[in-house]
Amino acid sequence: MPTPVGNTIPVEPVALETFDWTPRAPQMHSRAEVERQTGSYEAAITPSIAAWAPRLSSEDSTDVEDATRQLVAFDQHAQRTLGSGNPALGPMTAILLRTESASSSQIEHLTTSAKQLALAEIDESDKANALTVIGNVRAMEAALQLADAISADSILATHRALMLHQRGFDPVDAGRFRSEQVWIGPGDAGPRTADFVAPHHDRIPDAIADLVALIRRQDLPVLVQVAVAHAQFETIHPFPDGNGRTGRALAQSILRNKGLVGSTAVPISAGLLVDVDRYFGALSSFREGDAGPIIREFAMASRIAATTGTKLVDDLAAQLAESRSKMKGIRSDAAAWKLLPTLVGQPAVNTRYLMNELGFGEMAALRALDVLVDRGVLTETTGKSRGRVWQHHGIFEVLDDYAAQIRRMSAR
Repeated sequence: MPTPVGNTIPVEPVALETFDWTPRAPQMHSRAEVERQTGSYEAAITPSIAAWAPRLSSEDSTDVEDATRQLVAFDQHAQRTLGSGNPALGPMTAILLRTESASSSQIEHLTTSAKQLALAEIDESDKANALTVIGNVRAMEAALQLADAISADSILATHRALMLHQRGFDPVDAGRFRSEQVWIGPGDAGPRTADFVAPHHDRIPDAIADLVALIRRQDLPVLVQVAVAHAQFETIHPFPDGNGRTGRALAQSILRNKGLVGSTAVPISAGLLVDVDRYFGALSSFREGDAGPIIREFAMASRIAATTGTKLVDDLAAQLAESRSKMKGIRSDAAAWKLLPTLVGQPAVNTRYLMNELGFGEMAALRALDVLVDRGVLTETTGKSRGRVWQHHGIFEVLDDYAAQIRRMSAR
């Protein structure tokens, strides 16, 4: 095979097929819009990707290899920093997963703060975006739990976990492939003026089966496999809503499935968030027959994830160490010590959370919280006698600094 010219990484472009469209609720639209959207339109046909053979230039191969090494180093650093048996490793993974979920949601213009997200986890927030992002956290969790056997069923389960938390979405459609035409871009009454018209819904099962066959291959560079599988998934667009977030959860699942990372979630969406227009442009290039941009986008996002994620792990570990130092002299079997590591992953708690998640009795929970308040680890933030919430301000500062860093990078 000759080396690709101009760093193009060839992939078969989508084909097109023609259908007729009549607006379903013409009374809801202007006459001009109804006229524009009445007639024939072209929907994409995704080519088979299962047997795709990548043709990477030496520059792209080196780029992918370097990004892969950095991801592996990040994962190993997280384990070394805390120790594989450290009780804080699980909560650290949880907060990285939540960070990835928040970034993935932000790509879809669903923005929330680390504080609101933590409050939503303990049912202390009614912010719509925070509750929706919690759905993305559940989707990421499902994707990682099901990573050992990626299949159409695991993809459906991931979507179900995501959409059951989204207000306004019919729960009947959660975890089910769409049964109607969808499109991206302009056109309220129909797809004839859209930027991209996804494949007809009858093609989805076969297209997903083909995609799963690609994912199960063991002969591809993992980051290349992740990037191309993600782009193919977004092209299939198998759901009426939540495709982007499900597709980025699928990327995490593949990374775990291939053993590239094991102990943590990788904040790749934070890297994609740095230049969303370029990310969407790379998806368009993929549909046109060039996998190069999306592969390079995932390589760059992986480097950003490894670099910023390493600092995030270090800063969270420093907060944990500082909190431990404040608790010197407290007997080792005190309940406060059991609570401390969980604050890395859940820096806002209430007594209900401690009782449900840690198995504390109510009095034991209150005693542990009192100890942590007395030592300056936690602050009670409501000032109420009931429905109280305790927060670790240092951990929230670290998470806010991380989000600000990503915003600064995207503003360049």
